[in-house]
Parts: sequence; C-alpha cells; structure tokens
Amino acid sequence: MATFFTEISPELKTFIEAQKVFFVATAATEGRINLSPKGLDTFRVMEGGNKVLWLNLTGSGNETAAHILKNNRMTVMFCAFEGKPLILRLYGHAKIYHERDSEFHYLINLFPKIAGTRQVIEMTIDSVQTSCGYAVPFMDFKEERLQLNSWAEKQGEERLKNYRKEKNSKSIDGFETNII
Repeated sequence: MATFFTEISPELKTFIEAQKVFFVATAATEGRINLSPKGLDTFRVMEGGNKVLWLNLTGSGNETAAHILKNNRMTVMFCAFEGKPLILRLYGHAKIYHERDSEFHYLINLFPKIAGTRQVIEMTIDSVQTSCGYAVPFMDFKEERLQLNSWAEKQGEERLKNYRKEKNSKSIDGFETNII
C-alpha cells in the first residue's frame, strides 16, 4: 500500500544515501517523456527534507534540462535491490543551474569533483511516496562504471563545451536546453 509524506524523513534519507542508482522522469507538455537512470555519487538530500540536488553529467542528450524549461515537474525514484523491499518516489518541481549561475558555484561544492559535470538540478519536493517494492528483484552491486568519467577526462573542458554545444543544446524533440 502506497503511503505519502510531505518530506523526506531521516530514515528515508538514510535509504537514499545507500542507493547506487536512481531514476529521473520529466516531460514537457508535448513530445516524449524522459526517464533516465543515474548513478555515481551525484544525489543529495538537503537539510529539512523537502529539497534535493543532483549533479547532471555530460551525456548523449540533455532531455531533463529541456523539459525543466518547458514544464518543471520531476519525479525521482529509488528502488531497494537489497535488504527490505521499498520503492521511494519524490515528486516535485525543479530548477536547473549551469556553470554561469552563481548558485551552481555554491552547490557544486556539495559533490565530489566529477569530470563532465554539466549542471546541478534542484528539486523542491511536493510529496514523497513509499510503496512495497515486493516485485523488485534482488540485485548485487558489483562496481561503478567509470567509462563516462574516463571519456570526460580525455575530452578536456574545451572539447566538452563543443560536445555540449553540438549534442546537448536541443532535446530529441527539438526543445532548447539553455546549455549555451
């Protein structure tokens, strides 16, 4: 049975911090819905339990940024793949900060330095939902994939900027991402 809360409790914060993967869903008012898996040490629950941040890394697309500009609703989901079953969804509204924004320079210090960092996304939580997760399989964590880090390090800042301009400035539906 699903249960709703107004904020992330200390117990749910502990659960989030133990997870190795989370999923982010966004949608503009038209076009495709985006659902992306995220990993590495890129998620933070802020003091008070009603705000979260995640570090958005350079990738093949930039759908989340485009969607936030069109419609800032966002859902983040965590699943327990070990231990007690649980699905945790965070529903809210997001803002995106780029390197040119003063907030970015403050918030980036809350994360480890990761090559290819592109944006910091801040979500204010409207509601938190837990559900059973009884059908989520057990899965063992083996290790982080480091290919994205290695690729970004090899590119260097100038080539990453050019890549973002070429590959990340518009969504797959042609929406602006405001990356440049």
